[in-house]
Amino acid sequence: MIKTRIDTRFAALKAHGKKAFVAYVTAGDPDAETSLAIVQGLPGAGADIIELGMPFSDPMADGPAIQASGKRALDAGASMVKTLELVRAFRAGDDATPIVLMGYYNPIYIYGVGRFLEDAKQAGVDGLIIVDLPPEEDQELCIPATEAGINFIRLATPTTDAHRLPKVLANTSGFLYYVSITGITGAGSAQVDAVAAAVAGLKRSTDLPVAIGFGIKTPAQARAMAQVADGAVVGSALVSCVEATLDGTGAATGDTVKTVLDLARDLAAGAHAAS
Repeated sequence: MIKTRIDTRFAALKAHGKKAFVAYVTAGDPDAETSLAIVQGLPGAGADIIELGMPFSDPMADGPAIQASGKRALDAGASMVKTLELVRAFRAGDDATPIVLMGYYNPIYIYGVGRFLEDAKQAGVDGLIIVDLPPEEDQELCIPATEAGINFIRLATPTTDAHRLPKVLANTSGFLYYVSITGITGAGSAQVDAVAAAVAGLKRSTDLPVAIGFGIKTPAQARAMAQVADGAVVGSALVSCVEATLDGTGAATGDTVKTVLDLARDLAAGAHAAS
């Protein structure tokens, strides 16, 4: 597979002894214009990689915060076409920061896999995390995406055993996303000792960078998790921050973009303080 922006970014961070801060926000939340402004501001706030949630009406793996952000986006007219337009607009001013689309297979299937991969690549998408496509379904999207030059990033969890792990890793590229807790996004907080042991085990099986997500809500937690892996992923805290800045009608305010980016900056500082 050709070298992607994700490969380049992790290599550069490693060369400088730094860990990655991966920021997740939902595309189109709370509206297209505000969402683009947030995404455009994330690299300057310290995000090394941006995960864009693809809004979907049945987000079964997501907790209340990300479910609510997806509903806000859908209510504001979000669609796959508009998500790719957001990536395209971002790429007009930033050709270096990796963009990963995260979500569920249904919107891609409805869009059409071939059309989606062509449009995503043209827009500037670097990777995909599709939480409901197991390795047994790699022919559906994983292998075509890889052939198109888009990383397919897998999730490993505390319940991924030694028998299952080789299947998870078989066609994974870009990085491995370690889900630090069982359950939905935003549920509970990860325990560093348990996560450190799990990541050490993963590192014995793959040369891919390992980024830890789920249960990371504060700069201190971002630092602790990045300390034992190659990066920390934060999503629920950022989308909850979006929600907290909205007015009584659910619309963005003059504080929305700045407040979200300020939090991202603090979280990034935590992750980058790890070594």
